[in-house]
Amino acid sequence: MARMYSKKRGRAGSTKPLRKTKQTWVRYKAKEVELLIGKLAKEGKTSSQIGIILRDTYGVPSVKLLTKKSAYQIMKEKGASQTIPEDLIALIRKNISLKKHLESNKQDKTAGHGLELTESHIRRLVKYYKRTKKLAADWKYDPTKIKLLLE
Repeated sequence: MARMYSKKRGRAGSTKPLRKTKQTWVRYKAKEVELLIGKLAKEGKTSSQIGIILRDTYGVPSVKLLTKKSAYQIMKEKGASQTIPEDLIALIRKNISLKKHLESNKQDKTAGHGLELTESHIRRLVKYYKRTKKLAADWKYDPTKIKLLLE
C-alpha cells in the first residue's frame, strides 16, 4: 500500500525469521534476557533500542521467541516503561527539529509542509493513545511546552 502523503510505496527493512521456534545457537535463557532488559531499561534505553542492543551485542534474534513476551511488556512489569509511547516521542523530536530548521530557513516550503504533516500525525496518535488509555485523558499536546517535557 502506498504512503498517505508521498508517492513512495512500502518500506524496506529486515524481515523476521519464518521459524517460530527458539534457535539452538542462542546461549541466553529467558530469565537472563529479562534481567538484561531490566538493566538496559534502567539506563534509559527505549524498547526498540534494547531490541537492537540485544540483537547486535548479545546475539538474541527475538526477545519474543525466548521469553514469550515483548521487550515493552517486560519493561512494564519491571516498572521501567515510559509514560509517553516511543513513536510519539520520536514524532515530537522530529517536530522540534523541523521548527528549529524553519526558524533559520523561513523560505523552505517543503519543510513547512512536513511540519504540518508531523503535527497532524501527532494529533492522530494522541487521539488513538487516549482512546486506548496509553496516555492520560487530560494529556495535551502543546507544541510550545512539549520541548521542556523531552529534555
